[in-house]
Amino acid sequence: MNTASFSFLALALIAASAYNAGKSIAWRQWTLLAASICFLSTFSRSLVGFLPLIGFLVLGFIGLRAMQWPSTRKFYVPFLILTVGVFVWLKKYTFLPSLSFLRYAYVTIGLSYMLFRVLHLLIEAHASPSFQKVSFVSYLNYTLNFMTLVSGPIDRYEHFAEEQLVPCRAPLSIFEAGEGIHRIVVGFFKVVVLSWLLIGLQKESLDALSAGQVARMRIFTGVAIAVSYPLYLYANFSGYTDIVVGVGRFFHFRLPENFDRPFAADNLMSFWSRWHMTLSAWLKRYVYDPLLLNMMRQASSRAWEPYIGGFALFVTFFLVGVWHGRTSEFLVFGLSQGVGVGGNQMYQILLAKRLGRARYRTLTSNYFYSQLSRGLTFAYFTFSLFWFWSTWKQIGAIGHALGASGVLSVMLLTFLGSTIVLSTVEAARNWVLSIKRDGKAALQRRYVLTVVDTALMVVSLWVVVLLNVPTPEIVYKAF
Repeated sequence: MNTASFSFLALALIAASAYNAGKSIAWRQWTLLAASICFLSTFSRSLVGFLPLIGFLVLGFIGLRAMQWPSTRKFYVPFLILTVGVFVWLKKYTFLPSLSFLRYAYVTIGLSYMLFRVLHLLIEAHASPSFQKVSFVSYLNYTLNFMTLVSGPIDRYEHFAEEQLVPCRAPLSIFEAGEGIHRIVVGFFKVVVLSWLLIGLQKESLDALSAGQVARMRIFTGVAIAVSYPLYLYANFSGYTDIVVGVGRFFHFRLPENFDRPFAADNLMSFWSRWHMTLSAWLKRYVYDPLLLNMMRQASSRAWEPYIGGFALFVTFFLVGVWHGRTSEFLVFGLSQGVGVGGNQMYQILLAKRLGRARYRTLTSNYFYSQLSRGLTFAYFTFSLFWFWSTWKQIGAIGHALGASGVLSVMLLTFLGSTIVLSTVEAARNWVLSIKRDGKAALQRRYVLTVVDTALMVVSLWVVVLLNVPTPEIVYKAF
């Protein structure tokens, strides 16, 4: 079942109605679990196909219980290694021998997000003996929640339990329902209209690119191939996130946000604090912070601090690439993110030391410097994504068609073009938000949003129903 589908919304509506009809915690828990099982069951008709996924979840719960029993807490590291190892095996990472894999098709949908949630529970239960006891039903609801199974976001258990296990709950208000509908409509428009148009543009550009094209056309085709994908990825991923965040409102859930205008970022560190925010926050808490702290304790001089911080960021964002996929292309994607973010921090620290804090602040607040930095950030992320969506063979074919000078021209034009376009978009946004009425931005008033949502809904329905366009799958479904 696709999250951006009428069948998913029907399931969500039925589940939310039943969920809000009951007053007891047990009723809400079992209703949510039933909805999650119904959703998960649409991905396979065979129970055997779910056995590896069930085994992974059972292993995680056994580990959680072991961390909460004093006599078995000593097995913390083996359980962490085993959990990650089983995940790598089930995902069939290419560095493992193929003969070791299961020889039949099985469901891995949402497995990557389950890994983060299970590891979170294991780490927190080991770190704090007072960590709340988690029942098996609550554990399943947290790891299998049908709203976040495929697209995230990655919620912390404490926040999830606080919203689900509250004894008394106020009735669903019209304002909560309105917020939910708004997010669902915006999400549907992003997925079924914007991401459909953008991935269509990239596919057409890939088909059109050839060495026989006029040189100027080859360059513009190359720019279209490069630029359309990050825009598609954002529209697709953030659109699906909008939908589940909106659905969550009907369950009184405030799921964490995953995006905050990432293309407005003027450096890669800022970009990753705005893109897939819950993943970045998870990695910061459980990878970057512990690694940085341990390395700082062992450093013989404070002069090493910039390099230690840069290395910790490199490791953290290298793992981003490794998590996304199991092939060598994703290793390069991880390396590009690690080098970009780690190098970004070192650049900032060393430049601030060279110029002094006052001159450095003056430089970074300079309008042209910040606009160029924003364009460079977008261009770097754009070209690193080639190893996210493509293969070595396809990358080689694109490079061959463009030639060395064509590749350089595409990179330069992408940088300059994104600098101008993103600067214009930011200026337009600021101008629109400056139009206020009764102290509130006119575009954010309820009546204006109702008109906008209606227009977006009409366009989305026209594309889906009248044009009969298949809804693009979420990119992260494969992860």
